[in-house]
Amino acid sequence: MMQRISGLRRGMARPRMGRRLAGLALSLMTIGFCVAVFDRIGFGTDPCSTMNLGISRVTGVSFGTCQMLVNAALLLIVIRYDLRKIGIGTVANMILVGYTAEIFMRIFDGVPAMNAMSIPVRLCVFVPTMALFLFAASIYIVVDLGVVPYDAVPMIIADHAGRMPFRTVRMCWDVSVLVIGYIFGSTVGMTTLVTGFCLGPAIAAVSHRVKGWFE
Repeated sequence: MMQRISGLRRGMARPRMGRRLAGLALSLMTIGFCVAVFDRIGFGTDPCSTMNLGISRVTGVSFGTCQMLVNAALLLIVIRYDLRKIGIGTVANMILVGYTAEIFMRIFDGVPAMNAMSIPVRLCVFVPTMALFLFAASIYIVVDLGVVPYDAVPMIIADHAGRMPFRTVRMCWDVSVLVIGYIFGSTVGMTTLVTGFCLGPAIAAVSHRVKGWFE
């Protein structure tokens, strides 16, 4: 336990913390904005948001609160098995993404055009929003200030699953979460597929170009 706490403290000591914190905040709020846009254009969202949007609609609890509470429950698993994955970015993600998305959803509710877009217009909105989402998610990873519990749990499962590779564990994890979201009435669509297939390559490409900003 002491070794894990020591690793957590070392993880908080990063070069250029001002830039990292600014990048963290901007990337998470941008992700929240993109989630709100995805929800309005009706092509689905990323797996975690898909599940939490479904839970929100069924329970009446706000999306931001659902996002925070679900990740808080998962955080207990992370605390139990790997404190090194926790940082300020962990808590920031739990709070900022959901509540930022919620704020923009309310703003969009007051813009009738957002709820009456044709399919071609939705596709035109989708493409730049997806590019922005992938870039913001990549920056969140590159600043390296902790992992959101939703992402940390499959890492922990893979570490304890013997020969099962992380990619397989992550795929099973995301599919299970999507099924829950679908059962609760969320849309599973193009956004879900694109984030599933493109997030990894996007992180690799962006990391190569911007890593120097934070070192």
